[in-house]
Amino acid sequence: MAFTAKDVMTLREQTGAGMMDCKRALVDADGDMDKAADLLRERGIAKAAKKASRIAAEGIVSAYVEGDTGVLLEVNCESDFVAKGDKFHELVTEIAKQIAAIKPASVEELLASTLAGTDKTVELYVQEQIAVIGEKISVRRFTVFEGAGLVETYIHMGGTLGVMLNFECAANETTKALAHDVALHVAFAKPRYLNASEVSEETVAKEKEILTKEVMNEGKPAAIAEKIVMGKIKKFYEENCLLDQKFVKDDKVTIAQLISEASKKVGAPVAIKEYCFYVMGEGLEKKNEDLSAEVAKQVESMKK
Repeated sequence: MAFTAKDVMTLREQTGAGMMDCKRALVDADGDMDKAADLLRERGIAKAAKKASRIAAEGIVSAYVEGDTGVLLEVNCESDFVAKGDKFHELVTEIAKQIAAIKPASVEELLASTLAGTDKTVELYVQEQIAVIGEKISVRRFTVFEGAGLVETYIHMGGTLGVMLNFECAANETTKALAHDVALHVAFAKPRYLNASEVSEETVAKEKEILTKEVMNEGKPAAIAEKIVMGKIKKFYEENCLLDQKFVKDDKVTIAQLISEASKKVGAPVAIKEYCFYVMGEGLEKKNEDLSAEVAKQVESMKK
């Protein structure tokens, strides 16, 4: 039975599923609208679409390393309970493996890709898992590092925070120990920049302006104020640039000095090429419902 674009739109309005999913269901159902709707329900797509407006502000940050490729990603769900579950962790691992394999440029490209070993897209796979798990799930962000010698990852407290670093060096006992220490430091210190050269002129100018007003309001003479501001700018770099920060385990040395010591020990250059860290749920709106209200809502929905 043939179907038209209008049929696809009608099915979409009925189920809330995506256009391509509706078209695929109509093809598989030979144009039968009712059968296509049933197929969408069976595949969990219609059910997943109904959850799309929910807030997914829980979840985990996870890391995956395959060969010389490292992946750090955040996947969100609705509850801490689901975030700790095996099925959710399996889903996150599958997505991480897909990212490492195809290195997509964006979340959209990732979702549109065909999941390895299947004939379904990553988006369809996630929708199917939403139907199984029962909560909205969304891939929020990810970073891929192409190893320059040693990729180190660290996941804190089961996924509340994740760190990934890319070191230009040979992997050995000394550099692995260094990488682990620096990863722990990043988790604690959360540096905004790798080094001073990454700080934009605009950022420095704004910081100087704020600090100058602050010092002048304290009644300091202009000549003295300028010196004080320069000292505070130096402090700004020390607090915000990874290489200038004091090592969390020993504040007598900076991260740059720590790396220099490791270089001397192995007799070869060691450098951090890049780093990143994610704090799970940072910037996301969270649900604000008490338990009794949530139970009442679920009971009410069962009556419909």
